[in-house]
Amino acid sequence: MAGGPLIGISTYLEAGARWGVWELEAALLPAGYPRLVQRAGGLAVMLPPDEVPRAADVVSRLDGLVIAGGPDVEPVRYGAERDPRTGPPARARDAWELALIDAALAARLPLLGICRGMQLLNVALGGTLVQHLDGHAEVVGVFGRHPVKPVPGTRYAAAVPEETSVPTYHHQAVDRLGTGLVPSAHAADGTVEAVELPPADGWVLGVQWHPEMGEDPRVMRALVEAAGDGAAAS
Repeated sequence: MAGGPLIGISTYLEAGARWGVWELEAALLPAGYPRLVQRAGGLAVMLPPDEVPRAADVVSRLDGLVIAGGPDVEPVRYGAERDPRTGPPARARDAWELALIDAALAARLPLLGICRGMQLLNVALGGTLVQHLDGHAEVVGVFGRHPVKPVPGTRYAAAVPEETSVPTYHHQAVDRLGTGLVPSAHAADGTVEAVELPPADGWVLGVQWHPEMGEDPRVMRALVEAAGDGAAAS
C-alpha cells in the first residue's frame, strides 16, 4: 500500500494548553504515538473528540485504530461508585472513544488500546476496572518500567514471544474481563497487562503499558500489518 495504512489515534481534549504566546483549548496527543505509528510503517491521523454518531463514518475511512492513554474512565461507565483516588471524568472523551471502539468492533477494524484504551475496551465489552492499585505508577508524572510475561498461544505472544520490560504509568487495571476478552500478558504481581479477542472476532488487542514511550515497535507493527492486510483485502 502506497504510504502505508491509515491509522487513527484518539486524542486528549484539554481546556488550557500552552504553546508560544497561546493558552487555548486544544486537542493534543503526545508525539510518541504518531511517531510509533510512523516507525511501524503506518500513516498517523489524530482523532479529536467529536459527535458520537460520527464515529462509524470516521472508522469507515481508517485502516486501523489506536485508542490512546489518558485520564481514568468514569466509573459510572461500568456501574461502579467513584473511588476517591479516581481522577476527574473526561465525559466527552469517554463517549467518543467508546463510540469509536463499538464502530471498530462492528466493522472488524484492527484495534489497539493503550493503557486507558485497554481499560476502555474492557468496559466497552461489559468488563469492570480496579480503581486503584499500587506499584504501577510510582512517581507522579514519571514513567516507570516493569516486566510483562506473554501468555503462550495468544496474538500478543506471537508479536512479542519473550518476557519484556515495558514503560508503564497507571493506577487502574482490569478487574472483570469484558465479554470474549482473554488475558494475553501479566505483570509479576498477576495484574492483567494485555487483553485480546480471539482471531475469529478480528484483530483486537489492548496493552496496559505505553509502547509509545519505549523503543520496541512490535506491538504497533502488528497492528499496522493487520491494518495493511485488511486494506489490501477490501
